[in-house]
Amino acid sequence: MRENVADAAQRNVMIWLFACCLLVFAMVVVGGATRLTQSGLSIVEWQPIVGTIPPLSQNDWDVLFEKYRQTPEYLQVNKGMSLAEFKGIFWWEYFHRLLGRAIGLAFLVPFVWFLVRGEIRGALRWQLGGIFVLGALQGAMGWYMVKSGLVDNPRVSHLRLTAHFGLALVIYGWMLWVALDLLRPARAAGSGALLRLSGYAGSLAVLIFVMALSGALVAGIRAGYAYNTFPLMNGHFLPPGMLMLDPSWLNFFNNMTTVQFTHRMIAWLLMALVAGFWLTAQRVGMPRGARIAVHALAAALAIQIALGVATLLLVVPVPLAVAHQGGAVLLLSAVIWAMHELRAAAASVRATEPALRGQIGEHAVQIV
Repeated sequence: MRENVADAAQRNVMIWLFACCLLVFAMVVVGGATRLTQSGLSIVEWQPIVGTIPPLSQNDWDVLFEKYRQTPEYLQVNKGMSLAEFKGIFWWEYFHRLLGRAIGLAFLVPFVWFLVRGEIRGALRWQLGGIFVLGALQGAMGWYMVKSGLVDNPRVSHLRLTAHFGLALVIYGWMLWVALDLLRPARAAGSGALLRLSGYAGSLAVLIFVMALSGALVAGIRAGYAYNTFPLMNGHFLPPGMLMLDPSWLNFFNNMTTVQFTHRMIAWLLMALVAGFWLTAQRVGMPRGARIAVHALAAALAIQIALGVATLLLVVPVPLAVAHQGGAVLLLSAVIWAMHELRAAAASVRATEPALRGQIGEHAVQIV
């Protein structure tokens, strides 16, 4: 009976974490739309509680619009914007912030409930506590990013944007791993083909994360609007001007040419490494779940690259660009899933080895 209760509690925690992952995925997609529609600077104050209430009257709209009209973005970019046009950008930012608040509540309230009921214990308690702390930091990082655009140069810092996106991926990836571990524990040790393959997937996860960060830099400095050709960059493999900034390391963060080139090269490298991973995996005996996860990783990368190329060639249409940003999260999900399935399969194999050796020993005794 106690085991059944424990299993039910674990299942409830797992379902809750998967639901939170879906909310974070939605947050990333809405955040991409907010950025692409240039809506992120439409709300000029950070009011975590009061800001939850939307404008309910004409006077509320007039007050909000007047505050926006004092900002550098309005004065330098959107001067003459009508109230109706302001509402168009306001709602994207409002829903982005509202979703952030909803995620906070969706995580905190069940977390406290499970703690009080004693359904979260040991290492899991500290893992989930760490995720909550990162979520709080993410809210502060979001406002820190917005503040960088409420100045004379009305653009948010591309470095803060990248940090904001990267932190969202860390939170998402950590929650997904914990949820998968509750679904099927993966605590393998030692060596073995499956465990080495899981380590290979872990390396791919790091590279996918780096590629996502480089994509955020591309978005932050609007490098996607330049070099809208593929596979060459306006006829060049190494386009001119890649090292025009001094010191040279600044080019990898502030130079449109270098930032887009780096993003492309990481994609090519990842394509080669994932192909090698997939081929290697076919030669290793894997359970069905791990095999599906490996196939899903290859498919997710193919779709993500196709979305990236289409976004570039069509000069960053909003629907495609949003899909490409969401695709980064799905690609990260696929590699985490593959890594976890392989590790769980390795753990399962190691768990059966002592039993098999025992059976063989008993059979040998009977023969003697």
